[in-house]
Amino acid sequence: MKSILIVLFSLVLILGSCKQTDSQASSGEDFTKNTPLGQASVVDDESAKNILQLAIATPDLSTLVAAVQAAQIEHILVNAGPLTVFAPVNSAFDALPEGTVETLLKPENKKKLAFILTNHAAPSTYKGRLLKDGRKIYMATGEYIPIRRDGDDIYIGDAKILATVDASNGVVHLIDKVLVPKEK
Repeated sequence: MKSILIVLFSLVLILGSCKQTDSQASSGEDFTKNTPLGQASVVDDESAKNILQLAIATPDLSTLVAAVQAAQIEHILVNAGPLTVFAPVNSAFDALPEGTVETLLKPENKKKLAFILTNHAAPSTYKGRLLKDGRKIYMATGEYIPIRRDGDDIYIGDAKILATVDASNGVVHLIDKVLVPKEK
């Protein structure tokens, strides 16, 4: 009898915690807007920074961070990896035709924005000798983008790698251009 009471009490607690209050239901409140972003919402000041945390902490990647948030793909940048992200700096976005960034940040363009941003990520970690001249890197969009070396300079497509930073789940290469994928 005692175990039945415990089960019933547990069930009442579970159901009660899931129930909307009358004031919430009548207000039409959107409960998804306060939903945590999975691992992307974890605050951890002790561990090495993941790719998303590095991007947020880098002022010259603020446009990229805004785009990642608008596309709602933060969770990709915090996954265990390894992952290589070719991160366009703010001036790379500024170089796009006028109005492009503003248009892409609109909610109705979220899918297209996510596709463009995904073209900047590659599964695995590519740095140093792995970025050899003539190599083609498979991007998360399914495209292959060639690597080119010109002296000490390294390019992915037409974008020059400006700096490289290690993250807990991969590597971030800051680049000077946006890698616009072919339309599918």
